[in-house]
Amino acid sequence: MASSTTPDYQNLKTPEACYADFCLVPVGTGNVSVAQEVAEVLKLLQSSGLTCTMHASGTTVEGSWDQVMKVIGQAHTLIHDRGVLRIQTSMRVGTRTDKKQTAAEKVSSVERILRAETST
Repeated sequence: MASSTTPDYQNLKTPEACYADFCLVPVGTGNVSVAQEVAEVLKLLQSSGLTCTMHASGTTVEGSWDQVMKVIGQAHTLIHDRGVLRIQTSMRVGTRTDKKQTAAEKVSSVERILRAETST
């Protein structure tokens, strides 16, 4: 619910939990494959302790807002440190405050609906 007072913008907290689906693309490498860079980023994500799921068009990572944004920034640094001068990342981020729900639970919810429809 909206408050009638002006928020203290300098002290707003970041969301407690989020998921980010991101696709990091090294630009100007001269190679059409990004598999090596993806593998390096995946090692970083796995070492972070955050939940991550790689898929054909990117990776979903879950955790606190600060943790997720930090590790995506670290992914940029990791790839820059490998000599890539330019990186473009597209990202979709979701948050909710009514309940905790993982990306896997979101998928399961849809799968349950589909199973129920096919069993009738």
